Amino acid sequence: MTVSTDATTPLVFDPYDYDFHEDPYPLYARLRDEAPLYYSERDDFWALSRHADVFAAFRDDVTFSNRMGVTLDKSAWSPEAHRVMSFLALDGAAQTRIRKLVSAAFTPRRVRELEPQVQGLTEHYLDRMFTANAEQGWADWISELAGRLPMDVISEMMGVPVADRDEVRRLADLLVHREAGVRDVPPAGMEAAIELFSYYGDMVKQRRRQPTDDLTSALVEAELDGDRLTDQEIMAFLTLMVVAGNETTTKLLGNALFHLSAAREQRSDVLAPGSDLVVPWVEETLRHDNSTQMLARYVTDDVELHGRTMPAGSKLLLLVGAANRDERVFTEPSVYDIHRSKDELSESLSFGTGRHFCLGANLARLEARVVLEELVRRVEHFEVLPDRAVRVHSVSVRGFASLPVAFEERR
Repeated sequence: MTVSTDATTPLVFDPYDYDFHEDPYPLYARLRDEAPLYYSERDDFWALSRHADVFAAFRDDVTFSNRMGVTLDKSAWSPEAHRVMSFLALDGAAQTRIRKLVSAAFTPRRVRELEPQVQGLTEHYLDRMFTANAEQGWADWISELAGRLPMDVISEMMGVPVADRDEVRRLADLLVHREAGVRDVPPAGMEAAIELFSYYGDMVKQRRRQPTDDLTSALVEAELDGDRLTDQEIMAFLTLMVVAGNETTTKLLGNALFHLSAAREQRSDVLAPGSDLVVPWVEETLRHDNSTQMLARYVTDDVELHGRTMPAGSKLLLLVGAANRDERVFTEPSVYDIHRSKDELSESLSFGTGRHFCLGANLARLEARVVLEELVRRVEHFEVLPDRAVRVHSVSVRGFASLPVAFEERR
């Protein structure tokens, strides 16, 4: 199927379509203008694409509930979704309880204290990558660094042994990838989820027997007014971390290099000696081409919007990627601009807003900042080889499976 972006053709939005994954933004623009509340008869979902509507829906988790999960896939759309997605698939008091207990272990201080470790991993992987670059004139940014470091950071924090990390990474990848024509979680993804859950179940049992100084033990020991997390609740949170925390940061790092390489003047600004543009580079990447493109919600009551009525019981997609390009909020939203004002960047919905604001936002920003600051310190120039880049095909995650880049190190 070819994505229709010409206003004279019927407006068809298929989140599973490979052509759409290559560049969703022209279609998002049509949705914002022509069908701000869109309905797909084929897959029986609604979609909101304007910034104001997506923002309001994020803030109203009574009408727009997380109780069925946050993914479009039919097999994952279930009142039992919280068993895999943790508090991401809960509302109200149940969500607050889990989030508070998890936050008692996954503290801002624990995240800040990761910086030396992230720095060490960055230097290790950059050394390896530059060796490959010297040998062949380029290196794959994803396989050499971006696809490895976030998983290492999370695994180290959880207490996953080094020997197991490649396998855990492989299983996490299987959960998000979709083959062409597949409109649900494939059997390989189902099996990967079961394997991950079993693996984390064993880890939790080990920590109950013999606590260590890691996040898993901290989750086991977390307590508020006598309340503690069950093994099932800890396993669900660890699974959420390895999928959401790993994949999204990998894609952020890939998208950052891809877009800056195409913006040559801005690339020169970032790589100039003494520049201090890494943070705005990260924030503009999050706005311009966010890793998480869409999240699902369960509509609990009839909603009238833009002349249409979404009935109670509907499945709704909040199109974060479309909201972050809304010309009603952002100046020239399709232009990648690392000098964009802080006021505009503060309107980005990349990490959501309200009760379900991403718990891992600080960790993602820390990893991206440390990695890209070290890259800028060590690189005089880089050039993405776009014709050889390979995209990940996923309903909700946008980024690269492979991103060949030619680097010139500073002398």
